[in-house]
Amino acid sequence: MASFRLVGAALAALALGATAAAQQSGAPRIYNTAKLKLERGEQIVGGTVTSPDPDIYCAMARSGFDFLWIEMQHSPLTYQEVARLIWACRDAPAVPFIRVPDSTPGDIQKATDIGALGIIIPLVDSVEEIRSAIEYTMYPPQGKRSLGNGQYGALYGNDYRQTANDNMVIVAMIESPAGVALADEIASVPGVDVVFAASTDLGSFSGLRQGQPDYEAMITTIHDATLEAGRKLGGPLAWRNRANFTFFQAQPETAFIRLGVEAALRAAPSGQAPIEGAER
Repeated sequence: MASFRLVGAALAALALGATAAAQQSGAPRIYNTAKLKLERGEQIVGGTVTSPDPDIYCAMARSGFDFLWIEMQHSPLTYQEVARLIWACRDAPAVPFIRVPDSTPGDIQKATDIGALGIIIPLVDSVEEIRSAIEYTMYPPQGKRSLGNGQYGALYGNDYRQTANDNMVIVAMIESPAGVALADEIASVPGVDVVFAASTDLGSFSGLRQGQPDYEAMITTIHDATLEAGRKLGGPLAWRNRANFTFFQAQPETAFIRLGVEAALRAAPSGQAPIEGAER
């Protein structure tokens, strides 16, 4: 716990330094560290969270991920539960991103009000849908997000209203052949930061498998459209070595628990239980 407090103190000091520098230069204050890394051309990885347990969330947030992919499309998580998760680990290095259940104004504004700095839009297969999603992520004059109650100010400072737009990351997920057909138009919409090639659903919707020529042709279409528009390219962590991909979704917490248990059992001497607390 002492190490976590030291990390939190260091992050706070960095944030204060960045704030002072931004105020002196007139530049917007950027506290979304994942966005900064993306803009520098670095790869970023987010672990997937589906559990409402704050201890599990904090373990993921402090494990080395750049952001957390909070999964609200394919989990029963509520906005109240997610708000508590984000607040419980507000000083952690990993930035909260939310895959919203849908791209409705209500879903998007609830996600931003509870502190999401990344909005992941699923099943984008029309330009109108992603434009609307961006509008309700951004405050005026760039968008139509309204001022509501939320913990965003306590999380990110009294200047949140002035800095929020510059700190948001919008991820457009292309998951179907219909979305692939519009990849160039989707990627070109102002405000899109990342175009995500959803590997599993692209296979599910198309009936194709990775490695098949027609499947790989879809990925190439998304790849080329994204780079042509000057956006970042996203996909599963297994694609980390694919050219030009820089935004990755890693497995959910349950997979990492399983992997951790397997590693601990392999490392334990045969017939001897590990000493409690020895690995902390």
